[in-house]
Amino acid sequence: MNWLQIINNTLAQILAPATLGYVLAAIGLSVHFGFAGLLNMGVAGFMAIGAYGFAISILSFGIPWPLAALIGLAGSVIFAIILGVPTLRLRGDYLAIVTIAAAEVLRLLFLTSAFRGVTGSADGLSGFQAGFRASNPLPPGKWGFGPWTYQSDQWWVIIVGTIVIAITVLFVWLLMSSPWGRVLRGIREDEDAVRSLGKNVFAFKMQALIVGGIIIAAGGIVTAMGTNVNPNVYVTSQTFYVWTALLLGGAATIFGPVLGAVLFWMVRAFLSNLLPALVQIGWLPFLTAEQSQMLVFVLVGVALMLLVIFRPQGILGSKKELTFVR
Repeated sequence: MNWLQIINNTLAQILAPATLGYVLAAIGLSVHFGFAGLLNMGVAGFMAIGAYGFAISILSFGIPWPLAALIGLAGSVIFAIILGVPTLRLRGDYLAIVTIAAAEVLRLLFLTSAFRGVTGSADGLSGFQAGFRASNPLPPGKWGFGPWTYQSDQWWVIIVGTIVIAITVLFVWLLMSSPWGRVLRGIREDEDAVRSLGKNVFAFKMQALIVGGIIIAAGGIVTAMGTNVNPNVYVTSQTFYVWTALLLGGAATIFGPVLGAVLFWMVRAFLSNLLPALVQIGWLPFLTAEQSQMLVFVLVGVALMLLVIFRPQGILGSKKELTFVR
């Protein structure tokens, strides 16, 4: 068993485009759930809107990639309004039901052959990163050291993604430190009390849903910059992964989603490399290499249950911040 390769593959995930995308998605979900108490179970839908909006704008309309990214973000605003108008005046669990259903409807729309010319159907979309890669100021070749050695195009995605994350973290910190953020926390704890003070609870919830949705869609765009867009990626399990990352780091924190997403992908990469190696040397004789990958999902699910039971506030969170969960 090659421990050096397992460790290298695990550490390489720290800067992978998928990790950066999940960091942004977890930050957006933190705005929804951690600060506003909105049960968004359709994270995959927002990520799909961002990624497909970005890719379709480039492939179908020839729009430059910066403007295409803005179109993907605008699509998330429309999606949030469509979801929020009929649900945010009702109990929080209605939003959970609507968002998880809407995300699956979106995935099926992108998957159907009726729109193959635009969405690519089951084949997805590719070849839309050419303009983005052409704007790369780095010279061609491999750069970095150790496990963090990537092609220049990959580094360009990492640089852009890291800058977007830094700006987003600062934005959310400023937003939650403002009077708007304090009202949002009040709504999370007791929206009736906030309503009695004359605040428009529906408007604040809608604003939070839009802001968080834009950040989640940005995660989908950053991920799409480094890989092709495929409808089979935006499944319900992707939403659960983002929830796991958020709860691991701390839902009602600024840096918790960042830490949680990085740790989640490192643990998942470690298990995905370790378990097949254990099968190969005969330590897990009751499993095949393919079955060991399914065991990774089982272990992640068990870890999520234990996390919710024993430390619902996450690594960086405090029990005081998450009393509303109980």
